[in-house]
Parts: sequence; structure tokens; C-alpha cells
Amino acid sequence: MFRSRPFLETLVPEPGASWFFLDRRLTDGIPFEWHRHPEFELTLTLNSRGNRFVGDHVGPYDDGDLVLIGPNVPHSWRSRERLRADQPHMALVACFSPDWIGRLAETLPELSHVSELLAGCVQAVSFSPPTRQRVAERMRAMRGALPADRLILLLQALNEIARDTGAETIGTAPPPTGHLPAADPRFTRVLDHIHHHYAERLTVAALAEMACASQSSFHRMFRRHTRMTFGDYVARLRIGHACCRLIESNDPVSRIAADVGFGNLSMFNRTFARIRNCTPSGFRAAWRNGQEPGPALAAE
Repeated sequence: MFRSRPFLETLVPEPGASWFFLDRRLTDGIPFEWHRHPEFELTLTLNSRGNRFVGDHVGPYDDGDLVLIGPNVPHSWRSRERLRADQPHMALVACFSPDWIGRLAETLPELSHVSELLAGCVQAVSFSPPTRQRVAERMRAMRGALPADRLILLLQALNEIARDTGAETIGTAPPPTGHLPAADPRFTRVLDHIHHHYAERLTVAALAEMACASQSSFHRMFRRHTRMTFGDYVARLRIGHACCRLIESNDPVSRIAADVGFGNLSMFNRTFARIRNCTPSGFRAAWRNGQEPGPALAAE
């Protein structure tokens, strides 16, 4: 049975740094590791081609892909091939907290346009080829740079992406209503449970008890943190896992439906069509023909 990795990721900056940088090199490919964290993430992918999973979106990525991901948005990459066989898949990743960039913007009005970009990044934003090239230069230079020099390079990269008139929003989340509330340990506990047990029967009563809240308070809490209802969140979570299975395996649709938590195939098909605007079989066929399926995918 297909299973996701642990969901909540903790990022620890290196000594002397206030934000997290990762130079990831993988010879065997980028594995599917569905995760989230409370920081923004700017990821540049090099020498790699495959599928990108962000929030309720699944789409192809290619060499030089550059994406900004919002706080607490589930995401992962899954590589298919390397462009240059003698070099590994590479991902250069910069992560920083909303509070960190917020304090900088309060102190430095020159960063107001960066704050505007980040405030509108509900799920993710992808960038135009010219911006990708300029930011790639900065992020490549971050390798081996001292923390102070690396910070300057990050600010230059953020300046570039904030000025990109060709940037495109990724995902189909509701319009932004400001940043997500600060991390709530009770809600983090609930989300971790949901993402580890998404294929099982989940009840509001049990989850509300886990959150030490009444059922009505739980519904309000859930909407405040995710901007969607509990039922819609779980449906998108299950359909997202189903999309991964449809892409990565030859398993029958009926088996996938059962494995991700649907009691009957007809309910799975209706939910899939509502979220993805296509059938499960149509989704699989489109991917295998090199097309991007349905306009509004759900992933989680």
C-alpha cells in the first residue's frame, strides 16, 4: 500500500544563520516525500525532470524549475529522469519564517514589494524563465557562501521574484485572507493525525477531543487554519494521494479508491470528478500521454 512519509518537518538553520538553506543532490532520484513546514520555501530544481506536488496542484517540472511555496502547504517532488546522466538531481532550497521576513520588511521599507508577494502566496507561485535564470545564479552562489553573504544573495533572489510580472499562482485554494495563524500545537497534533490516518475513518468528534475543543469550535479552528472545511480537506487529501497512485502505479482504480479511504467506487469517482474535473482513468491517461490533467487537482 502506498504511504506518505512523516508529515511535519522541522527545519533548523546552521549555526550563525537565521534561515535554512539546503543543497540537495540525489543520484537515485528525488523521492515522493509529502511534507509541510511553517516556513516559506523557495526551491530551485536542477538537472531533473518529473512531477511537482504542491497543495492541491500536481504539475510537471523541468530543469531550472523555481517555485515559492507558502507556509504549511503540503508539497513534494517526484523525479522521472536526469537530464545529464553524469550529474545528480539537484535541489537548492531556501526556507524562512513569515515572522523573519515580516520583521525585515518592518525595518526595511525597501522590501515592501517582497511582503506583497509573500502575502499573496497562499499555496505557491512559479516564475518566468528570465527570473528563474537570475535567481538560479544567486542560489548557486549560496553553495559554500558564508552566512552573511548567503543572506545578501537570498534578499537579491527575493527582490527578483517579487518583481517578476510573469509569475503564476499554483493551486486552487481560496483567496488569501492574510497569513495563517501562528502554529497552534493542538491543531498541529490534529493535522499530523489526519495525514497519518487519512485512509481511515475520521470523525469530527474524535478530532475535536484531540484538539481539546467542542465540535463547533473545532470547525471554526479548522476553517481558520486551512481556509476550507474539514470534509473538503480530507477529500482533497485522499484524492491527492489517489493522484500519486494513479501516476506511479498500474493498480486498478477500485483498489486505489479503497486504499485512500473511499468505501465505494462511485463515491470516489464523484469526488475525483468534483475536485479534478476529470475521471481517475482520464487523469492517468493524460499523465501518460504527457498532458497535464484536469484544471484543479487535489493533492495531499
